[in-house]
Amino acid sequence: MELVIALEHRFARTPDGAVWTPTALARASWDRYLGAFGTVHLLARVEDVPQRDPRWARVDGDGVDLLPVPYYVGPREYFLRRGRVRTAVRAALDRHRSAAVILRVAGTIASVAADALRETGSPFAVEVVGDPHDALAPGATSHPLRPFFRWWATRELRRICREASSALYVTTTTLQRRYPTRPGVHSFGVSDVETGRDAFVVEPRPPDAPAGPPFRIVHVGTLAALYKGPDLLIDAVGRAAAAGLDVELTIVGDGQLRPPLEERARRAGIGQRTRFVGHLASPAAVRAELDRAHVFVLPSRQEGMPRAVVEAMARALPCLCSAIGGIPELLPAEAIVDMEIGAFAARILDVARDASLRARMSRENLQRARAFRQEALQPIREAFYRDVIARAQRGARTPVAAG
Repeated sequence: MELVIALEHRFARTPDGAVWTPTALARASWDRYLGAFGTVHLLARVEDVPQRDPRWARVDGDGVDLLPVPYYVGPREYFLRRGRVRTAVRAALDRHRSAAVILRVAGTIASVAADALRETGSPFAVEVVGDPHDALAPGATSHPLRPFFRWWATRELRRICREASSALYVTTTTLQRRYPTRPGVHSFGVSDVETGRDAFVVEPRPPDAPAGPPFRIVHVGTLAALYKGPDLLIDAVGRAAAAGLDVELTIVGDGQLRPPLEERARRAGIGQRTRFVGHLASPAAVRAELDRAHVFVLPSRQEGMPRAVVEAMARALPCLCSAIGGIPELLPAEAIVDMEIGAFAARILDVARDASLRARMSRENLQRARAFRQEALQPIREAFYRDVIARAQRGARTPVAAG
């Protein structure tokens, strides 16, 4: 059976027809579906570009192709193109009406697809990978309509989950509580993060492992928005430095907010102590930054199950994170920090000064990360896929009306 996956990710297409991604969800990300489905069609925004950035990874090929949706960024551009977007989504679903459908939610494309499928009574499954209630919380964006978008997106995701014929959540309980399915629907809890053998170190960090100077902090996350809290982290590190910590902050990631964040680091007094290394396309390059650090810090405002945290844990790196999304399912209470500058600064100082604490966190993180090996996660996903196929076969779809 074919599978259509509607998702919010943005892809780039070069003149030769190849499709690329500058961040995540490259071709290998879709192998987990191909054991159950013959072909995977990705229903997503695609931007035509004159040439490929060397850092981009290929998306399509070997059973994976794109169903392109007109490209837009942000609410204003979507509003201007919404007619074309809706027409493209409906036409793609009509062409593949014998396929099973999974909506990766939350997201606008998935919501448009849900509207089209709702009209025909067609079954669809969901993969709940994020939470708009957190993503659009105060501080995450400065858009004047943020409160409305937060209310609407949260309400829409609840409705989609209630209408789904099968559901997979990337958390064990967190997203399930906020976005439940209707009674009788099969629900699966399994992370969309998986780690191969090369992602793991062999042993945790010993109690006598050196911790500087400087004490090295690493953060991994997009700089296109403030979802991951780089602004709060910069201010917290500045406060820790003012308290006497010889510290170095490395920020892995890129985006339009990098220049103002660089200026923020200068104002916080850590301009010379902060390394903005940009987007690192190679997993090995990211691991190298994790390995040279003494603690990973993520004061995130929005998460499902954060890949960056799991990857840091697999390197036996102590972590300090906010209590958002699935993070409390990953880390013990001593690693969870209130979303406040002073709280993160104080906890950074605690970890920097306590070698035994770092060693214990290292050991516990490495052990917990082993639960995210592919061989542990894939059987649960395959049970979800079998349920998706069975329900799709019972509910043949009729053509989706254009418009």
